[in-house]
Amino acid sequence: MLIRLGYEIAISCPQPTPVISLLEIHRDRQPDIKRQTRVLTSPSVPTRIYTDLFGNICRRFSAPAGGVRILYDAVVEDSGEPDAANTLAQESLVENLPDDVLGYLLGSRYCETDHLMGPAWQLFGHLPPGWARVQAIVDYVHARLSFGYGYARATRTAAQAHEERVGVCRDFAHLAITFCRCMNIPARYVNGYLGDIGVPADPAPMDFSAWMEAYLDGKWYSFDPRHNIPRIGRVVIARGRDATDVPLLHTFGPHSLSTFKVWTYEQETSATQAPVRAINRMIGTHMLS
Repeated sequence: MLIRLGYEIAISCPQPTPVISLLEIHRDRQPDIKRQTRVLTSPSVPTRIYTDLFGNICRRFSAPAGGVRILYDAVVEDSGEPDAANTLAQESLVENLPDDVLGYLLGSRYCETDHLMGPAWQLFGHLPPGWARVQAIVDYVHARLSFGYGYARATRTAAQAHEERVGVCRDFAHLAITFCRCMNIPARYVNGYLGDIGVPADPAPMDFSAWMEAYLDGKWYSFDPRHNIPRIGRVVIARGRDATDVPLLHTFGPHSLSTFKVWTYEQETSATQAPVRAINRMIGTHMLS
């Protein structure tokens, strides 16, 4: 299947401001890109990419005084299969974990394992280790928190989400990640595209999504505490310890968000596909003139 995805984001800045964006499709999915525009900026500014400590593709540029608009559009091939599941997957002993996985056992900015260690063992310590324990954590978080865009707060931690019982997808992910780490199960934060493919359409405006991955039997598996069902068409942008490591935009100075649009949907393969140069020309006419 083919998935059409992209974004249009604009920020206003009172002065020239350095920016780092983490909006590139992850290297794992780069081979699946069938068509794409270049990342367009208005006004046009030079940009360059680099790879961060977690293997994510980051883009650096400077927004001029007044702000900048960035836009991207692509078509990605996807298997059309739901999230992989292995109910027999087991936990690994900490002493047997790969060195690069150990960091995902530790507390981080939004995942305070020290605050939730006691509750985690009380809630999940009696459960059989492995897939069943991770799924029980995800089930608990899904039931514990109420989702709503009006609940969004950039500074909410996992412990605060647990106490307040509300949040957005990042809060669901942070809480489940924290509980997993408390139980010595490596877990990491993921953000990316997740459209309404194979599920009823959500009337709310499209947004990027956040979920988690847990390390079982030597492999990372996707779990989604907000939706708590296998989904089709996840396209990863970035992975890290928590949202601190993978902000969509990080500005080194004040800014305000003036435009935020995201799209991700299944594109009919039988439909006529506009070539990339036509998309670029269309965007250039309306955005960059």
